Formats: sequence, structure tokens, C-alpha cells
Amino acid sequence: MRNPVLVVCGVLVLAAAAFLLFGRSGTPGDASAEAGFARDMAAHHAQAVEMSFIVRDKGPAPEIRNLAFDIITTQSNQRGMFLGWLQAWGLSQASGRRPMAWMSGHAHGGTPMKPVDSVAEMPGMASRQELTKLKQATGAQAEVLYLQLMIRHHEGGVEMAQGLLKLSDRPEVAGMAQKIIDGQTAEITLMTDLLRRRGAQPYPSILPRQ
Repeated sequence: MRNPVLVVCGVLVLAAAAFLLFGRSGTPGDASAEAGFARDMAAHHAQAVEMSFIVRDKGPAPEIRNLAFDIITTQSNQRGMFLGWLQAWGLSQASGRRPMAWMSGHAHGGTPMKPVDSVAEMPGMASRQELTKLKQATGAQAEVLYLQLMIRHHEGGVEMAQGLLKLSDRPEVAGMAQKIIDGQTAEITLMTDLLRRRGAQPYPSILPRQ
């Protein structure tokens, strides 16, 4: 007769192996951190692309035009990947959940500069009023405002990516989150320097103090 203890241990080992084999690579659910991150970051990237098109069409200085082009290209490609993940997982691109609900328990710590409308529920998002102001700005004023808004926007993206890494180690999602952190942190440094050259400063950082 089989030893019951050995049988139980064997079942536990098999269960653990099954989890490692299937659980980590299984399809994320609709309420998962991975799905929420993909949906919210797709929307977040869409606004960065929109702002970059706005400033690009104003005929800015070459370094601003090149930056805008890089953001349009990179974030459009990444946005396509987020939406592709959702399709592959059999999930809708939209959700009835509030933005950032997937970070429950890991609330983003940035405090907006001022009360803004619902479009800014995700960290770093520009309000409709700010987008209108960017559309109306010209010359150096447009360049400075774009850089200020985009630095804050990138900080929000970094914060969201850091939040994902606390909640998921799914390879493709975690890998993209780290890529966003590295790439946008480097661009924040570049944009801060571009602002300095124009005699301007970034908005107060929304990132939590380390």
C-alpha cells in the first residue's frame, strides 16, 4: 500500500510543476495586471504620439522634430504590441474598469500639479486644456510646452512600468516594461537638457521620491 504522505507530496510536486509550466505562461485574465497595463499603456502612448504630431507639424527646431519623430515611431510600435497582446489573449481592447485599477495596492504616488479632467486619470497624462494650449502655442513657446508636458508624460509611463514589474514577471510584458523605463528615463534626461538650453525648467516631478 502506498504511503499517504508520499502520495500527497507527489501531488504537491506535480501541482507545483504544472504551475511553473502552465501557470506562468497561461493567458492573462481580463482583470489581470498584464491586461490592465496593456490597455492603459496603449492609451498613454496614444497621447504621447498625439502631442508629438502636434509639435512636429509646427516646424520646430531639428532636435525637437527628431525627438518627436522618435517618440511617434517608438510608441506607435509599442502600442501595436500592447493591442496585439490583448488580441492574442482573447481580451477586448477596452474595459469597463477605471484606468489604473490593475495597480490596486500599488497606487501611483505622483500628485498632479492641479486638478485635471478624467483624461488625466493615468499618471502624467495631459489634460484637454493642456492639449489645447499646446495646439495654440507657436515657436519657442510650443517647444518648451511640449518638452514640459512630455517629461511629465514620460514620468507617468515610467511609474506605470515600475508598477507592472511589482505585479508581474510574465516575460514579454515585464521585458517591455523595463524597456519603457530605460528608454523614457533616457529621454527625460535629454528633454530636461533641451529645456535648459531654452532657459526653461520641467514641471515638478510626479515620480515618488526615492
